[in-house]
Amino acid sequence: MPMSGGFQTRLSSVVEKAVKHFGTPFHIYDETGIIETAQYLKRAFSGREGFKEFFAVKALPNPSIMKIMQEQGFGFDCSSSPEVMLARSIGSSGEDIMFTSNNTSTEQFETADADGGSILNLDDISLVSKVPIMPELICFRYNPGPRRRGNKIIGNPVEAKYGVSHENISDAYREAIKRGAKRFGMHTMLASNELNYEYMSETTLMLLSMVENVSNALNIKFEFINIGGGFGIPYRPEQKVMNIEALGNETTEMLNQFERKNGWAPKLFMESGRYMTGPHGVLVTTVINHKDIYRKYVGVDASMSSLMRPGMYEAYHHIHIHGKESYSEYETVDVVGSLCENIDKFAVQRTLPVTAVGDILVIHDTGAHGHAMGFNYNANLRPKELLLKTDGSIELIRRAETVTDYFATLNFDKDICLCS
Repeated sequence: MPMSGGFQTRLSSVVEKAVKHFGTPFHIYDETGIIETAQYLKRAFSGREGFKEFFAVKALPNPSIMKIMQEQGFGFDCSSSPEVMLARSIGSSGEDIMFTSNNTSTEQFETADADGGSILNLDDISLVSKVPIMPELICFRYNPGPRRRGNKIIGNPVEAKYGVSHENISDAYREAIKRGAKRFGMHTMLASNELNYEYMSETTLMLLSMVENVSNALNIKFEFINIGGGFGIPYRPEQKVMNIEALGNETTEMLNQFERKNGWAPKLFMESGRYMTGPHGVLVTTVINHKDIYRKYVGVDASMSSLMRPGMYEAYHHIHIHGKESYSEYETVDVVGSLCENIDKFAVQRTLPVTAVGDILVIHDTGAHGHAMGFNYNANLRPKELLLKTDGSIELIRRAETVTDYFATLNFDKDICLCS
């Protein structure tokens, strides 16, 4: 089901007060649901010592949410210097941060190495020589190419810009060893929003096979494998949740078999983002207009700049109208924002209860890649973020952008290059 189990119940009792106090639109996240998911994940993979989740910061880069993850013993997967800085701002450092590079600059490497360092996860063999100081612990992102399939969001591995090729993976570790690497991990990420747990089991088996091959070729051992993120959530009501328990059981047995065969086994890491927070966030917006021409349109006070997934990926996000969950009058509508873009739609030809101006509309599953993917086209300003805490209170954890914020980058010292 869209939204986590009790989130809709918890939210429905406070949403009107939240709207009155904070105004719409806003993303609101459910602390209770996030904690429950974190604890469930840890139980599912408790069969092997050393399991660790590195929360994908790109999914929901808010320090208040990251602190919840930190309290659960999780690290952070970072894709940029500011994300590394964000993780460090809440006290994370060293091997609690994994910097997964991608077309990486020297400045990004320097950030990853500063203030206690991080686990460096390199994206290509060419980057080995560009790392200013090779750390003792190094990881490479493996791209199997035609040996595996991807999915719509992340693409076919052969076409993906990510990762070290199958042909180069051993040489990548060999070059890192020459520069001083002594400890090793291997990472991959081949799919996004995947609901079939068997795909992730296959990914685990693939990595274990690669680790064994490279280990034998170079006479090294691997401390961990990282099967990436990509765990999906059921955006549509008819979809089923991913079977995390089955995945935990299968990966545990794979690691046990590996250890029986080799006398050692790597730890299991992952970097889930969407699975951890996606169902535990919603975008709350208010109906402000109606339009009836060739189609019926319900206009709300949020726009695609607050949630771009429907427009960018034609993604489905479930919607309910607060107080009209059992309403008897329905109509088929497009739910739209105010951008000068025809794809600025949260729902297309969706059957919903008949709305009135002032109704509170709740868009589900925005707890990952929602606010984080916001933008300022048409000078739209990104909305505030709220946290529904376990004690029932609601805390502002990011204020809404202002016009002053929008114009801030136009306030600068005059700078001219006399290039002729």
